[in-house]
Amino acid sequence: MNLKKSVNPLLAAVLVFALVLAGCSKESNEGGASGSPAKNKEITLAYVAWDSEIASTNVVKAVLESKLGYKVNMLQVDAGPMYLGIADGSADAMVAAWLPSTHGENYYEPNKDKFEDLGVNLDGTKVGLTVPSYMDISSIEDLNGDIAQSLNYTITGIEPGAGIMTATSKAIEEYALKDWKLLESSSAAMAKVLQDAYAKQEPIVVTGWTPHWMFAEMDLKYLEDPKNVYGGDEQIHTLVRLGLKDDQPDAYKFLDQFEWTPADMEEVMVDIFSGTSEEEAARKWVEANEDKVSKWIEGI
Repeated sequence: MNLKKSVNPLLAAVLVFALVLAGCSKESNEGGASGSPAKNKEITLAYVAWDSEIASTNVVKAVLESKLGYKVNMLQVDAGPMYLGIADGSADAMVAAWLPSTHGENYYEPNKDKFEDLGVNLDGTKVGLTVPSYMDISSIEDLNGDIAQSLNYTITGIEPGAGIMTATSKAIEEYALKDWKLLESSSAAMAKVLQDAYAKQEPIVVTGWTPHWMFAEMDLKYLEDPKNVYGGDEQIHTLVRLGLKDDQPDAYKFLDQFEWTPADMEEVMVDIFSGTSEEEAARKWVEANEDKVSKWIEGI
C-alpha cells in the first residue's frame, strides 16, 4: 500500500472542507443582501404602538433584514421611554419623532444633545381633535355648545404620555371646556370606539392624527384650532443613538436615506387594518416598491 497516495486525497478533502468553512464564515460576517445576519449586524428599533409607527418601524425592519442582513430587535414603549432609550443607547434608532409640536417640548428638547437627528423621513403630518364629517361642528370652540351633552363631555384619547394627549389636556384648559374629560385608552381602542360610533352615525370626538388608516376608511375632519394648541403641519424625524454611524455604518446610511410619503405609510396601515400581519404588510410593501427601497440603500 502506498501511504503517500492514500494521504494526499485525505489532505485534499480536509483542505476543501476548510475552504468551504472559511467561505461560509466570510459570507456570514459580511451579512449581505442574502438576509443572513452577521454577528455584529444587530440593531434595536424603538417605537410606540401607534398605527403609523407600527407601519414605519416594520418597513424599516423588513429592509434591514431582507436587504442588509441585520437581526432586528423591536422595542415597543411609550413616547417618553422611546426618547430616553435612544438617548441612553439602550435602543439604536427610531423613525417616530413627531416634530416640532407633538414631541418637541416634552421629549425632544430635553434630550436633543444625547442623540443624533437624521432629519425628516415623512413630511405633512397633522394632529388634532377629530370628528366624523356628519357632525355639525367645525371648531374646538364649538365643543362648548349644545353638542357637549350628546358627547357626554368626553374626548376619547390614546395612551397616557403621548404628545397628543398632553396637547389635548392643554386644549381643554385653553378653550375652557368646563366639565370635559380626556379618556385615556390606546390607539387601537380609540379607533374601535370611533368605528362603532361612525357605524351608528353617533357623535364622537377623538384625538386624531394623519397619516392614519381611519381617514382612508371613514369620512372624518379635524376641528379648527384657532388658538393653535396643536400647532400646524408636522414632520416625522429619524433619531439614532450617538455612535451608531461608527458602530453600524450600513444601518446608519440606510436610516439617513429613509424617507417616504403619507400615502406610502397609509398603504401599509390599511393592509394591517384589513387583517394582514404587521410583518407581512411591511414585506409586501417593500417587495412592491423596489425603486424606493433601492434609493434608501444606495451606496451600501
